[in-house]
Amino acid sequence: MAPALPQAADNRLPLRAGSGSFAVSSCAIFDMDGVLIDSGAHHRHAWRALLAELGTEPPDPEHWRLTIGRPSEEAIPLLLGRRMSGAEARRLARRKRDLYQQRAQGGIEPVPGVPEFLASLARAGVPRAVGTSASRWDAERLLDDLGLLRYFDVVVTSDDVMLGKPDPEVWTQVARRLRVGAAACVVFEDALVGVQAARTAGMRVIGVTTAHTDAELVEAGAERTIPDFQGLEWTRIAHP
Repeated sequence: MAPALPQAADNRLPLRAGSGSFAVSSCAIFDMDGVLIDSGAHHRHAWRALLAELGTEPPDPEHWRLTIGRPSEEAIPLLLGRRMSGAEARRLARRKRDLYQQRAQGGIEPVPGVPEFLASLARAGVPRAVGTSASRWDAERLLDDLGLLRYFDVVVTSDDVMLGKPDPEVWTQVARRLRVGAAACVVFEDALVGVQAARTAGMRVIGVTTAHTDAELVEAGAERTIPDFQGLEWTRIAHP
C-alpha cells in the first residue's frame, strides 16, 4: 500500500465558491507539459531564443505565461502582441518546436511522483488519458522516452482538435474516447487556460503548481492544488 500523503505536503485548497458538486470520479486525465513532464524551463528557453532571432521584445515582461497550455500557433500572436497570418504563425511555431527539441536533447524528467502515481492508477484499474496542446509526434515521443506512454489508454493532442485551450474541445474529445461523461473525469492541469477549458467541459480540476500559484489556479476554477504527485493517493482525489 502506498504511504499516506504527509500532512505538510497536502496543499489541497477548499472548493472555490460556485465550483459545483460532482459524483465520485472514475477517470484520471492529465495535461502533459508541467504536469507529467518537467518541461517548463526548456519551453521558456525556446521562446526566449525565438524572440532573440526575431529581434523583438515581448510587450509583457512575463510573456511566457501567455504561452502556457496553448498550442504554439495560437500563443505566438499573443506573445508578439500582433495579428499575423496562419502561415506565419505555423512557420514560427515550427521554429519554436525546433528550438525546444534542441534544448530537450539534454534530457527531460517527469514531474516528481508521476511514474509512481500512474503505476498505482494502472494497478487500481483507473482509466487514464492525456489531453495536451503539444503535437502528437512530440507528445508520444516525450512520453515514450520517459516510459510513461504505456500507462495511457487515450492521448488527445493539438492534431486532434480544431481549437486549443481555453476551448474545452481537447477535454471533451478525451471523455468521448474514454466513453465516459465529463462528470466522471478529474483533470490534472498546470495552465490557467487548461483549467478553464476543463471546467467549461464540466470536469473537476486539480491544479499543479509548476507554473502558477495556488491562488491563480483556484481562481481559474481548480478545486484544490498539489505541488507534484509524490505520495498522492487516488482515493484522496476520487472523492470531491
